[in-house]
Amino acid sequence: MTKTAQEAVKHIKSNDNVFIHSAAAAPSLLVQAMSDRHSELKNVSIYQIHTEGPAPYCNEGMENSFIVKAMFVGANTRDSIRNGSNSYIPIFLSEAPKLFRKGIIKIDVALITVSPPDKHGYCSLGTSIDTSLAAVETAKFVIAQINDKMPRTHGDGIIHINDIDIMVEGNIDLYEVEYAELSEENIAIGKNIAELIEDGSTLQMGIGAIPNAVLSFLGNHKDLGIHSEMFSDGILPLVESGVINGKYKKKHKGYIVSSFVVGSRKLYDFIDDNPSVHMLDSDYVNSPNVIQRNPKVVAINSAIEIDLTGQVCADSIGSKIYSGVGGQMDFIRGASLSEGGKPIIALSSTTSKGQSKIVPFLKQGAGVVTTRAHIHYVVTEYGVANLYGKTIEERITELIRIAHPMHREELEKSKKLLFS
Repeated sequence: MTKTAQEAVKHIKSNDNVFIHSAAAAPSLLVQAMSDRHSELKNVSIYQIHTEGPAPYCNEGMENSFIVKAMFVGANTRDSIRNGSNSYIPIFLSEAPKLFRKGIIKIDVALITVSPPDKHGYCSLGTSIDTSLAAVETAKFVIAQINDKMPRTHGDGIIHINDIDIMVEGNIDLYEVEYAELSEENIAIGKNIAELIEDGSTLQMGIGAIPNAVLSFLGNHKDLGIHSEMFSDGILPLVESGVINGKYKKKHKGYIVSSFVVGSRKLYDFIDDNPSVHMLDSDYVNSPNVIQRNPKVVAINSAIEIDLTGQVCADSIGSKIYSGVGGQMDFIRGASLSEGGKPIIALSSTTSKGQSKIVPFLKQGAGVVTTRAHIHYVVTEYGVANLYGKTIEERITELIRIAHPMHREELEKSKKLLFS
């Protein structure tokens, strides 16, 4: 059944649980139409991970109509979560789909974007399978924005039009990401990480300056593979040159495996009907038991700050939620269990205000995403520290060595606080 967006979202009722398709797949027409009904709706819970584009349901004055319960916090929800009008669910990305499949969270209406149906009636969830497939499978009612700009991807994200209750035509450009120029710090960190990566490794990395910097230094590597919760444009030159070919992967040999992508139109065209790319459910992609089966898994993840014992805060600045747990621990653990694997936490040594990100103690209220028992490599622009198997005292020495020089003396003086 095809309707307008305004007609379709009338199926959302007060007190419903609504899921919004993730990242670049956020169905903007449906989101806006739902938000426009705010005066008619009360206490609608919005479940999502990160979404690109506007989130008008988070605007001031929407508090009585919509309550966001985000499993990963992006720029469009951050302020509303910090001011307490919306909320954050800490959860591993590998476990988020289970919330829906086990009925812990029951979805009344799923709002998604899909490719047009093929001759057999099948559509694709395209750029985002992640937690979205589980939400669609378990939702009582599915409303799909049919978008001919959505790539048709191979893997788990194929759904039949019979499983869609209402279709809305909406052929609009997918959200794209612009890349900032790499800083000197990013380049130095990228080079340090690239030197840790061996030929034949399987890579996991996200989006942003540090992953792009790492990838820029891998042109002379051989036979790399990708098994990652997400990827972006940075891998494309390496795929085109044959550096990334998945030759030595044991799981999905020869294939790029991911659960969602965010990037440019070039990236979306690359994954469109590309049998070498498998877009799969995040409960599989992010499972440490699956990740560890590939050899030499290199997992590159970021941090907001790290204390001198190796505890990593990656989802908050103090008590203020910034992002989410995401897949960091999934891949840190999976890489550590992989034969020859290297779990890496990468961060610049200082904030934009010059404060050290390597600290004696995490800020009050900060959350520990990666524990001191899980940490292996920490990389800044000043070098590589391997904390695995090190004592607290040895870790302190290693981390001070890669801290910014202007903070090293102060960190040395602070050591005694850890043992007082």
